[in-house]
Amino acid sequence: MANRYAALLAAVNVGKRKVPMAQLREVLAGLGYTAVQTYLASGNAVFDTGDGPDQAAAKIVAALEERFGFAVPTLVRDGAYLRAVIGACPFAADEVEGRYLHAIFHSTQVGEERFADLDRAAFLPEEFSLGDRVMYLHLPGGMGRSVLAAALGRPASRLEGVVATGRNWNTVKALAEMAG
Repeated sequence: MANRYAALLAAVNVGKRKVPMAQLREVLAGLGYTAVQTYLASGNAVFDTGDGPDQAAAKIVAALEERFGFAVPTLVRDGAYLRAVIGACPFAADEVEGRYLHAIFHSTQVGEERFADLDRAAFLPEEFSLGDRVMYLHLPGGMGRSVLAAALGRPASRLEGVVATGRNWNTVKALAEMAG
């Protein structure tokens, strides 16, 4: 029985790490995945497969490295998970423009202890909250100017051993719908 998943590629189509969406669709189809669709040019795809999410992620990573010559960390999540992320958002998602709300997906659960050194009040009105393998970010000034987003990634050891890739709320909602 086939499952419908969303693949979230990390750090592609910035700098020299180009993965054209037409070629991503070809790679996924080459793995035997069906009903392949991509969303935007930032490394989002949905597809059907009998593979489990971890197996699909490993196959996609290997196939992309073979095709493009560089590693592309990839997370694979199903529609139920994406809908749960939307439902668990601690911020007033219906009242915030999608470009000011972000979900940073993690390969594993990340605990509060990794961020204990941050004085959350010093970053207000920017906020973050942790969920099930996801960090929610509310950034009223946008991601590009965010002092909080920069601080969350420093030091680099803060997320050592964790694959992390972010999507704005509009993309999260679109992928949840596409993944069924």
